[in-house]
Amino acid sequence: MAKIKVTQVRSIISRPKRQKETMKALGLRKMNHSVELEATPQVLGMVAKIGHLVKVEEL
Repeated sequence: MAKIKVTQVRSIISRPKRQKETMKALGLRKMNHSVELEATPQVLGMVAKIGHLVKVEEL
């Protein structure tokens, strides 16, 4: 499986609860925090929902 690096670039303050929970589920905790994840359909769907808050890079 391919890997992706997801970095939080915008704050989750004043965001809907669903978006905050998605960030937490991906393992993102604070600004400029990065995680490496497998590019599964589930993860890609979560990233698509919060695409305006994160930066995604392929590894």
